[in-house]
Amino acid sequence: MTATNDTISRKKPIYPISQPLRKFLKHYGREVKINAVYSDMLRYNGGIPLYDVHGKDTLWLTVLYPQSEATQLHLALLEVYALLKTGGELTDHLSVQRIDFCTFGNSNPFRVRIVNNYNDNFDYFYVKQADASRIYGLELEHILSPNRISYLVCDTTLIEEHIAGIPGDMFIKNQLSEKGFNEIRLAKEFVKFNERCFLRLLGDMRSYNYVVDVTPDFEETHYRIRAIDFDQQSYEGRKKIYMPQFFKENLAIVNLCIKHINAETLHQYQLEEQTLMARRIKSAKHMIHDLLNCMMHDTISDESRVSQLRQELYEHYNNPVFLNCKNMGALVRASLREMIKRNSQHFKKMAAKRVKDY
Repeated sequence: MTATNDTISRKKPIYPISQPLRKFLKHYGREVKINAVYSDMLRYNGGIPLYDVHGKDTLWLTVLYPQSEATQLHLALLEVYALLKTGGELTDHLSVQRIDFCTFGNSNPFRVRIVNNYNDNFDYFYVKQADASRIYGLELEHILSPNRISYLVCDTTLIEEHIAGIPGDMFIKNQLSEKGFNEIRLAKEFVKFNERCFLRLLGDMRSYNYVVDVTPDFEETHYRIRAIDFDQQSYEGRKKIYMPQFFKENLAIVNLCIKHINAETLHQYQLEEQTLMARRIKSAKHMIHDLLNCMMHDTISDESRVSQLRQELYEHYNNPVFLNCKNMGALVRASLREMIKRNSQHFKKMAAKRVKDY
């Protein structure tokens, strides 16, 4: 493992939702009717810069709405939150405390803070412009990773739940030097995260595009790295873009992997993740088939990037099947099929060896 930097498109275009993808979303309960859509959120008439607890500008803007619109908008947002969390059951003890707007990034999201008036506990969700490539990324994460993803779509609006965890850049800055920090467990999780991203072609996993979920156990602490940005699902042409190990922002964790993981252990962790992904595909075979079928008939990148990634994956796997892939959806399917084939061959080989040894 070595860490380098690679270039990524500064502004990826937003791809519209195709009719096949819309049909998929309706069939699997992701498409809903809501009363607060992205265009409604844009009608704010002022804003205040949002600072963190240390007084640093977060680059988010807390937006303000005319009183005549704020009451109706807040009620509609509470209804959206209820759909996202409880299937639509609205309770009286929740209220909208704050709405923030992000001026950077592809989707220019609004972040809505919901507070429980009884105990001041709060939660967030996001209102974004619907982007087909991001939706594919969310759905692939839901199916192929150990994490379940809750999101909804209404026309050109995307609603996403908040994914809790310590932002990767903050974790690297503050937690890596803590006493008692388990370097080996984090290194193992990063290897598995790296493998997962590459096999399903999720790009741009620099440290600020994922969070680290820390779970104390009775003897040790467990770490899970979770992607939070899916804009770069199968868009760029360079193979390295889909491998978090090659971003300089992740260098500190990459160095832990080099320190604690040898070639045999690296292969073991990769095989573990491949096996889990293969099992998830088997358990959701109809859903993944329907999703990839939509993806293979959709446009979520341009021909030059598809051509470059097609060639690089062919050279990586030494498998001419990649040369027949016409778009990013076909490349994702070919990548997952290659993973399943190699995983199956490995276990057949191990089974034959056990029989021979017996």
